[in-house]
Amino acid sequence: MLAKFGPAGNSDAYSKTHKSTVDVPKYLNEIGLDHYEYQCGRGVRVSDKLAQSLRAESEKYGITLSVHAPYFISLSSVEEEKRDNSINYILQTCDAAKRLGAERIVIHSGSCAKITREQALELAKDTLSRARKAAIDQGFEDIVFCPETMGKVNQLGDLAEVIELCKLDDTFLPTIDFGHLNARGFGCINGKEDYEKMLSDVENALGYDRLKVFHSHFSKIMFTIPGGEKMHLTFDDNQGFGPDYEPLMELVAKKGLAPTFICESAGTQDKDALTMKNCYLSFKE
Repeated sequence: MLAKFGPAGNSDAYSKTHKSTVDVPKYLNEIGLDHYEYQCGRGVRVSDKLAQSLRAESEKYGITLSVHAPYFISLSSVEEEKRDNSINYILQTCDAAKRLGAERIVIHSGSCAKITREQALELAKDTLSRARKAAIDQGFEDIVFCPETMGKVNQLGDLAEVIELCKLDDTFLPTIDFGHLNARGFGCINGKEDYEKMLSDVENALGYDRLKVFHSHFSKIMFTIPGGEKMHLTFDDNQGFGPDYEPLMELVAKKGLAPTFICESAGTQDKDALTMKNCYLSFKE
């Protein structure tokens, strides 16, 4: 098994030359990528027509799919109605993923703004557990929940918290957003040892089998102190912000891991995903 690489949504270059997302799989195949993360960040609006067409094209060109659930999901909201709504958004995303032929959905955790981190985590655990039960009840048991590490300090979702969420169910996989972790840690990723520690934490808590196929987002992200994430950048215009992808690609290659890397660069996500893939493959030789 090899790692997979692809963009989050459609790049600026793609959007200039293509009108429909249906053409994405052919485009990604032609430039040498393997995966596409469909974006439902602002709501789940996937028609049956689009789902059928995109699924068929993805199967034709060998592109695997994942779906990003709405950004406004808050597993840890102090308002019960918002937590219940978040479960509904997760179920809507599961439905879209099933119709698209996607195996994984990426889920934001929520905020710690008005409560302690411990209280937020307990609320998130309860919400996510109920969402998983509801998903199974509705026939979505094959859809893998992938809770995501978050970039702002006041958000729930450092690596330890995401690992705790993943312990709720043996099928859950972490979405390790290394750009987010670097931003919330104010530039804490400085080389191979820092990546090694993160991967070891996942393996020790969740086991090698889940580490091997973890989900990941990667981009260079501007951050502020004390807030954390401010904005996504590109590899070419990173303004001195990290993290660097090369040490991570070397580790993943040498450890024989096969995660799915989604590049979230601002507008150049396809180009930068391919840069990461080529770096990874160079370490596999």
